Amino acid sequence: MNDLKTTPGPRAGTWLPHVDGLRALAVVAVMIYHLRESWLPGGFSGVDVFFVISGFVVSLSVSHWTGGGIGNFLGRFYARRLQRIVPALLACLVLTSLLSVLLIPRAWLSSSNELTGLYAFFGLSNYYLAFHNETYFSPLAAFNPYMHTWSLGVEEQFYLLFPLLFFAWTRGGRWRMLSIGLISLACLASLGDAWLRPASNPTAAFYLITTRFWELGAGVLLFQCVHRFANRKAGPIPRKLGETSAWLFLGLLGWGLFNSVVAEFPFPGAIIPIVATLGVLAGLHVAGARSILARALGSSVPVYLGRRSYSLYLWHWPVYVVMRWTSGLDALPKMIAAVAATMLIAEASYRFVELPLRYSTRLRLWPRAGVIAAGLAMVVTSWGLSGLVTLAGSNLSLSTVTRNAEHWQARILPRIDEVPDCFLLARNEQAGAIPVWVYERGGCSSRPQTAPDLFALGDSHTIGYSTMLTEYVLRTGARVILYPNFGCTFASLQPVRESGKCPTQNQAELDDIHRRSKPGDILLLAALRLNRLSEQNAMVASSEHWTSMDTAQARHERDVASTQLLTQLAPLSHAGLRIVFEAPKPLFRSPPFRCSDWFNRGNPICAAGLSESRAAIEAYRQPVLDSLRRLGSGLGASVWDPLPVLCPTERCESVRKQGPLYFDGDHLSADGNRLLLPSFASFIAALPEARVPAHAPGNPAMP
Repeated sequence: MNDLKTTPGPRAGTWLPHVDGLRALAVVAVMIYHLRESWLPGGFSGVDVFFVISGFVVSLSVSHWTGGGIGNFLGRFYARRLQRIVPALLACLVLTSLLSVLLIPRAWLSSSNELTGLYAFFGLSNYYLAFHNETYFSPLAAFNPYMHTWSLGVEEQFYLLFPLLFFAWTRGGRWRMLSIGLISLACLASLGDAWLRPASNPTAAFYLITTRFWELGAGVLLFQCVHRFANRKAGPIPRKLGETSAWLFLGLLGWGLFNSVVAEFPFPGAIIPIVATLGVLAGLHVAGARSILARALGSSVPVYLGRRSYSLYLWHWPVYVVMRWTSGLDALPKMIAAVAATMLIAEASYRFVELPLRYSTRLRLWPRAGVIAAGLAMVVTSWGLSGLVTLAGSNLSLSTVTRNAEHWQARILPRIDEVPDCFLLARNEQAGAIPVWVYERGGCSSRPQTAPDLFALGDSHTIGYSTMLTEYVLRTGARVILYPNFGCTFASLQPVRESGKCPTQNQAELDDIHRRSKPGDILLLAALRLNRLSEQNAMVASSEHWTSMDTAQARHERDVASTQLLTQLAPLSHAGLRIVFEAPKPLFRSPPFRCSDWFNRGNPICAAGLSESRAAIEAYRQPVLDSLRRLGSGLGASVWDPLPVLCPTERCESVRKQGPLYFDGDHLSADGNRLLLPSFASFIAALPEARVPAHAPGNPAMP
């Protein structure tokens, strides 16, 4: 997102007002899409428009270079890019890191935020997102205030390569064909990667410079193609044809912005915005600055927005995301407030950060190596400052979730006051590709050799019992072997949730349990067996949710899943394992961690409140509970029910005066874990001795 000016005032041949108008169109499209994507489904492709413009403009800005060899060229180019990009970016990243620490609680929904921001200081956030995060279109992305920096990373990486490929152009003559050839080859290689990579890694295909280079390179090639006509005046007919084609391509661009092709991005989906932008630029080059479209795009409002497009792009996304975390960004008045705040901050950034450093007369006197060194020092210093702010998050944060993580976040307990001489021994005993977490007690009297091991398998709700299970280890001396089962669930009674890699992974875990276990050991199966009432990012409950577990299809799916589970678990039961199913816990329509402070309680996601009717919850879960009890009878298994402890009155509460029982709408907090421990320990201690079920493993039947 380069500004076309290369000097304090527009220089002839380097500033094209209509290009600022195209920039304005692109940034407005992106801002609208990020407000509500249904308004402009293809608005995210405004970034592709920026890419083409960047390639075109950066070529224009250095095409008249006559200052010496490649060393001088590289020094001048990199210094100029640093002055252009770095100051505003660093200001945005540092302030965003502070706001994030203050206002955004630590959770799965924000788990990638900190590292995305730290990588962004070095123009590498696109690589982090490509290999460590969900896609640009995932719910996680909408709550990461640094997500938009992926495109800046692509541009910065392009700028590292560009001068090496373009320098030959500045030599003139036949050298220019060498530059065109090098850039063309790079574009073809990039197109090949963009075509092939989505099949193996669509997320990486969206973010990487190797799949995006062709978009910026297309702008460079356009400049090189039209340069030969730079000093020729087109006649009336070519000018008319040029403007007509520019209007047609602008219409194509508009069509692309209103019609999303997410599944095919960046190739071939990006072809429409790329070709359209190239067509508009080429058409207006022929039509000239006095054409109607050139004057419309070069009028005061588009130029005003275009000149500030970099700041608008930098700041709109953190403003939007912080509002999503706090007040919400659903209602029209809040959207208007978000846009107004963006405009004000972007104006301040443009006037007081971008322009002063970009056009500093003092910096112009510095050697280029000095400017580059100072810029890199600013990057490292700002990165360090942001890192310190992040590390101090627990002390700086205004969020009670972050400040009181020991109450909110379910996690392993290394020690407890009640047995001060004991500590937890935790290790990962990888079984092939399967992680296996083993927890034992150390430092005090060893557990009796006859104490049963407890195996735990399911999904994130099993991991969500980490506090309860590790305290159980410390108090009783039992050993717990937990299978985190990443990306899968088991015994959910919902076959659709156990597809893909999950059947193979689940069976491998059951086989490992069979190898490790001995008669009398215990297998705890905890999982989400109801349809969620809320996600961490949104409330999903509707009137149909309350009856969704009792439809004919849901009953049929549970019967199918139960029959399969009998077959899978019968060998373990016959081997003497005592199987315990967790009964469905209460669920909530609002996630407590999103509604815990004065600055986020008014968020629309909190509108349903932090309590539910016990009668409604019991009716909702009853069909699943009946299936579990039938399944338990068929296996000789037991059902442990946390609901009476979590919900002892007519209203089930996710947060009590004493502290939070839940973290989000269905995962327990650390306090909720501790509350359940006595019930769980008593239930385990009272389990009957292992017995062989009535049905043979080869012929499981539901009673």
